[in-house]
Amino acid sequence: MLDQILYQNSVCLVVNKLCGQTVQGTLKNAESLIKKIKAEPTIKAEIVQAVHRLDVPVTGCVLIALTKEALSFLSNVFTANDRLIKKTYWAIIEKPESPLQSGELTHYIEINNKTNKSFAYNEDAPGRKKATMSYKITGAGDNYLFLEVQLHSGRHHQIRAQLAAAGLHIKGDVKYGAKRSEKSGGIRLHARSLSFPNPLNKSEIIAVTADPPVMDNLWQAFKV
Repeated sequence: MLDQILYQNSVCLVVNKLCGQTVQGTLKNAESLIKKIKAEPTIKAEIVQAVHRLDVPVTGCVLIALTKEALSFLSNVFTANDRLIKKTYWAIIEKPESPLQSGELTHYIEINNKTNKSFAYNEDAPGRKKATMSYKITGAGDNYLFLEVQLHSGRHHQIRAQLAAAGLHIKGDVKYGAKRSEKSGGIRLHARSLSFPNPLNKSEIIAVTADPPVMDNLWQAFKV
């Protein structure tokens, strides 16, 4: 567990979630990140609670509260989508047939709980929530584009659903239209960095960056 910790103080920590781990809760054949933290004897905590979530096949920065007071403060900040919260993701997408320019996406997301899948629409309607994100093309290969995504809201499967609605598919994400799965069972979406106010000193901003847990050739090409 200790090698996954990117930042820690007395009231919170940030970990680099692995592909296949659930953040919280149970899923068949998946390891629970929260249970793993609780089992680590060197981590002293009043509680161990996730402030936000990442999907099981996604890797990267997850913020964990270690006290009830920190959880309350951080949850309120995240829920309000405070400007002090900054979430950056790396996404490797299948190269589209038409040229793609950097830009911003705004949709209204609706969740299908039966299939655990989100759908992004251009129009608002009852049960839908507004979702915004911006993306920048940082590189390209023969078959893929590298995107740096700034997430401006926190909806269920937001990046996956919004990109799919725009005709863009994350490598390995068959659920949202990718051509084929990854051998690891994961998808090429990584929570690269996270910035948030320090619960111990609210005027201080903590900024954490994570490399993908498995830096294969494709992620190495992205990083260059």
